[in-house]
Amino acid sequence: MKIIFCRHAEPDYEHDSITDKGKIEAELLARRLCRIDIDEIYVSPLGRARRTAEYTLEKTGKTAETFKWLREFDGKVKENGEIKGCWDKLPEYWTAQDEYYSADKWLTTPLMKSGTAKREYEFVCNGIDKFLAEHGYKRNGRYYDVTNSNHKTIVFFCHFGVECAILSRIFGVSPMPLWHNFVALPSSVTTIVSEERVKGKAQFRCMEFGDTSHLYAAGEEPSFAARFCECFEDNTRHD
Repeated sequence: MKIIFCRHAEPDYEHDSITDKGKIEAELLARRLCRIDIDEIYVSPLGRARRTAEYTLEKTGKTAETFKWLREFDGKVKENGEIKGCWDKLPEYWTAQDEYYSADKWLTTPLMKSGTAKREYEFVCNGIDKFLAEHGYKRNGRYYDVTNSNHKTIVFFCHFGVECAILSRIFGVSPMPLWHNFVALPSSVTTIVSEERVKGKAQFRCMEFGDTSHLYAAGEEPSFAARFCECFEDNTRHD
């Protein structure tokens, strides 16, 4: 089974939609996806993901089911008396604590325990575990018991943060390095595939992460959204 994660196109966060550039990205993504034999499509309840998905749904004639756990990851923590998101932390903070590299310990730090990170992460984990079990892959520790092997192709239209949270669960790793050391730019494609090397036992392997070849093929520069400045002096996103 393949699962294709599509991040929404360039966001208009103010209106929870996509920008004019995002509309171009969504169209190019749809042209890419309509060449694939897709079995099922699922979408985040947030407008920017739904708007992106519309282009593919129109081209394929398919419908999409909405999953609440595909919304952007919304874990909060308390920092200096303020409520903030639990990721996009500065490197000098999170890299200094070994717990953040552990799948079993990253939620045990004082910062993560100060808010809703654990609750939100468990919500996502429970969602993807249930989905995979219903599709023939039941979690068993850090791998999966195969109850119904298949070659289905599933598409999720979602968000960078939740994509990393889902992948961390499937791969049995902390989401912190994924959130901070990787980026899936708007309209990018991430593909994972099941591997059943022993009958009835499977894991998933990432075939591509954050691929934007559909944009480059059309001469469309990828959006900067989700990145931070390459150099401090740059006139791009800082902290």
